[in-house]
Amino acid sequence: MLLVRSGEERLKMGCSMHAFARQIVRASVLARTPQATQAHLRRAMFLRFYGRDFDQRTTERILSALTEALPRATE
Repeated sequence: MLLVRSGEERLKMGCSMHAFARQIVRASVLARTPQATQAHLRRAMFLRFYGRDFDQRTTERILSALTEALPRATE
């Protein structure tokens, strides 16, 4: 059934599923740690989605970068 859909439809479905998965993971992190900072959320979400995809050293470097201050929104 999926292959009957156009490439555009499949891409939209995939993007929608990824966005939904991010929402679920974010809600799960906040349920466990309601006071989580944005940096904590980014780290936790990274670990949930990609934690097993990198060696320990690379994971630590990525987590360190995710802990840095969020860029300020421009006015």
